[in-house]
Amino acid sequence: MNTATDTGRASKGTRLFSLGQVVCTPGAIQALENTGHSASEFLVRHALGDWGDLCAEDKQANDEAIADDLRILSAYRLQDGERIWILTEANRSVTTLLLPEEY
Repeated sequence: MNTATDTGRASKGTRLFSLGQVVCTPGAIQALENTGHSASEFLVRHALGDWGDLCAEDKQANDEAIADDLRILSAYRLQDGERIWILTEANRSVTTLLLPEEY
C-alpha cells in the first residue's frame, strides 16, 4: 500500500495538502537562526509527507489525517539536536513551526 511516507511519492515533489498561512513562534525562529536552517526546508518536507522524527504509528496517523482532514504533525531535529515541530490545522488554514515546549 502506498502512503505519503513512501519515498517514491515524496521524491516526485507532490505536495499532499495545503499549508495555509505559515507562522513561526519566537522559539522556533531563534532555533532555526542558531543552526542556520531555514523554515522552508522543513515546510517542504512536511508538505511532501516526510514526517521526520516520528514513530511508525504517528506517521500512519498523519497519512490518515490527510484523507480525513485532521491535524498533521511533523517533528524534525536541528543540527544542534533541538527538536522543531510543524503543525498543520485540520482545516488547513494555518501551519505553525514551534518548539515542543511552546505547545
